[in-house]
Amino acid sequence: MKTLKNWVLQQQTANYIELLVDNHHILRLYVLEPTLFRVLIKRNGKLALNRTWSIAPQQDVPWQGRERESVAGFSLPDFQLEQHTQGLTLSTDLLRVTVHQPLWLEWEYRDAQGQWCMLASDRPTSAYLLSGKGESIAHYQRRFAGEHYYGLGEKTGDLNRSGRRFEMRNLDAMGYNAASTDPLYKHIPFTITHSSSVSFGLFYDNLSNCWLDLGNEIDNYHLPYRRYQAEAGDVDYYLFLGPRILDVTKTMVRLTGKTLFGPKWSLGYSGSTMHYTDAPDAQLQLMKFIALCRQHEIPCDSFQLSSGYTSINDKRYVFNWNYDKIPQPQALSRAFHAAGIKLAANVKPCLLQDHPRYSQVAEQGLFIRNSEGNGPERSCFWDDEGSHLDFTNPAAIQWWQDNVTVQLLEMGIDATWNDNNEYEIWDDDALCHGFGEDIPIKYIRPVMPLLMMRASMEAQRRFAPQLRPYLISRSGCAGMQRYAQTWSGDNRTNWQTLRYNIRMGLGMSLSGLFNVGHDTGGFSGVKPDAELFVRWVQNGAMHPRFTIHSWNDDNTVNEPWMYPATTAAIRDVIALRYRLLPYFYTLLWQACADDEPMLRPTFLDHEHDETTFTETDDFMLGRDLLVASVVEPGERRRQVYLPQNSYGWYDFYDGKWYQGGQTIVLDAPLERLPLLVRAGAALPLSQRLNYVDAAQDDQRELKLFPPKGRGESTGMLFDDDGETSGWKNDDALWLHWDLQCDDERIDIVFTVCGKYRPAWKTLALTLPVGECRRLFINKIEANIYPLITV
Repeated sequence: MKTLKNWVLQQQTANYIELLVDNHHILRLYVLEPTLFRVLIKRNGKLALNRTWSIAPQQDVPWQGRERESVAGFSLPDFQLEQHTQGLTLSTDLLRVTVHQPLWLEWEYRDAQGQWCMLASDRPTSAYLLSGKGESIAHYQRRFAGEHYYGLGEKTGDLNRSGRRFEMRNLDAMGYNAASTDPLYKHIPFTITHSSSVSFGLFYDNLSNCWLDLGNEIDNYHLPYRRYQAEAGDVDYYLFLGPRILDVTKTMVRLTGKTLFGPKWSLGYSGSTMHYTDAPDAQLQLMKFIALCRQHEIPCDSFQLSSGYTSINDKRYVFNWNYDKIPQPQALSRAFHAAGIKLAANVKPCLLQDHPRYSQVAEQGLFIRNSEGNGPERSCFWDDEGSHLDFTNPAAIQWWQDNVTVQLLEMGIDATWNDNNEYEIWDDDALCHGFGEDIPIKYIRPVMPLLMMRASMEAQRRFAPQLRPYLISRSGCAGMQRYAQTWSGDNRTNWQTLRYNIRMGLGMSLSGLFNVGHDTGGFSGVKPDAELFVRWVQNGAMHPRFTIHSWNDDNTVNEPWMYPATTAAIRDVIALRYRLLPYFYTLLWQACADDEPMLRPTFLDHEHDETTFTETDDFMLGRDLLVASVVEPGERRRQVYLPQNSYGWYDFYDGKWYQGGQTIVLDAPLERLPLLVRAGAALPLSQRLNYVDAAQDDQRELKLFPPKGRGESTGMLFDDDGETSGWKNDDALWLHWDLQCDDERIDIVFTVCGKYRPAWKTLALTLPVGECRRLFINKIEANIYPLITV
């Protein structure tokens, strides 16, 4: 590769400046927001890919992608340009960049005192490199002492990515090692850089396979550096100031698109296992699941049909029902619906070469073509070879949507589970339709799962326009939160996975994927023992996606009742999940409306407390609930660090209060998940339900955890019918409260907004055991049974 060196200012527009580099290349510096700049390099004046599918600052992108040079959706503030002996400086009131000669960029931010401070810097030696063959690219930045790096999506290992090298190349990583395997399923080349005083985000909008080295590599000829390198595509990155880590994450979501607001039932327990649909009597096995849930009093809202329902012998054929296993799909759906359980069916984007409809699809030209362009590409897929559908071909999208509708939705299936969509096509130059302009797959591989889930979502919306869609996808890229919930893939059953899946979920959340979870209990390997299973379910129940799913190597099945001795403990934690469902649903609303992460590392709300940056197994569910999952065998006492905050913490169960900024030890018997609540919070809780049902959900409690002594806080509860988009027309309930305390009284004032009125008509307020202060609700002293009428 060749280093870019000498430049001249070529033009200035209202939105960017343009440099001519080495008489061949164009570098544009865009000012998109006061704290958001963009760097784009056009090799020899041209783009390798003239579109993007990830950038969506206000609304979704067109199917064919957003024009890469578009600035639509940004505020485009005024900026100042100053030329000087070092080069030139481009600035807003909060962020500025100096372009040095030879080419390297230096970034500064304005602090709270109005002083300009160092934020980031390119490596002064060889900052930008382009391959002479017109393919690979590289960008080098400085690394500074004290920096921590976060992000990159679902990567394994510690949450702090410093000192390691990562690869983005979507793979079906069956049975991965949660501490070390790389690469995995998703493509999110986004980092958060945090120092003691400031944080910034860096997102590379390039969909080719790439590497990010965050301190693994050193070179005697250069200052300490970090590296981004891609096999193909363009240098096109967005740099944005926090200044907090939370600000960076929220900006990433606003840059790549809002989170899909799914139905309330998607937050309930979801059953699944490969065993049921692989069994020769699959329909009978599935019916037994319904009966066993009721027998063991396990609430359940959905079931995910694994791909065995499509099998012919031992292989899977998408959109093919095996009527020997499941003779009456519609009767099966009706039975699940009668039990209050929705169905999500597994679908795959590749047709095996002996698929009953392969020839028909090939004749219509719906597959990605081989690099010679004379036939479908063929790649390994599920113990055979097959061809991948081309979701940049409108005819393929229509074929997919027709089949989703006829083969699934009309059969009573409620949602699509978009799986095995990594597009492991080894012919990098295989040709995609590109909506009329051929594009080699190496430029847009992660776009295929993105458009696959979009096609599924739109089919679901057309079939049931009154309902909010729910989808799941394993693979994808930045922007996938616009369409689907996701999870950490086919994990391996062991204690190490339980521990590091927590970090993987937090990494996704920091990267803008808020609606996430894991295969609870482990997907591959031998079955978990009873203790591991209980601890895994306790952890899984505190994630947005809560699914017990398995394909155990020893032909066993992970089910809530798999160990009679611990079924009661499993039942209790699932009941706790349903008790907390109003809190989960409010968090989902805040994730979609306000870009607030549901899962949060403890440092996200406590940056002032350096101890929270230590690697930990703890995490926050929303701002208020600290989850201390037990991830060690035999552990019955759990050490927990309580972040420093204004008012301390309460034990969720017994109401004992603790000062923040200290490490405590809690009892953690097998049947209990240690939970703590931020003092000043109020948790909305429901009654026990068998499944989400707005008509039957007629009781609500607000569990108050007031500050000791003087203090104040705010909170909210969101509710609606759980299924439609009536909230867009004010048909929802937003219940806000302001809490103020002193040594003698607790005052809480409620404000009700929205037209929706739930089945629960009153909100019962409860206080920790031993709380003796007088309680006032809306300025009136509460009686012995404090209630508010909604």
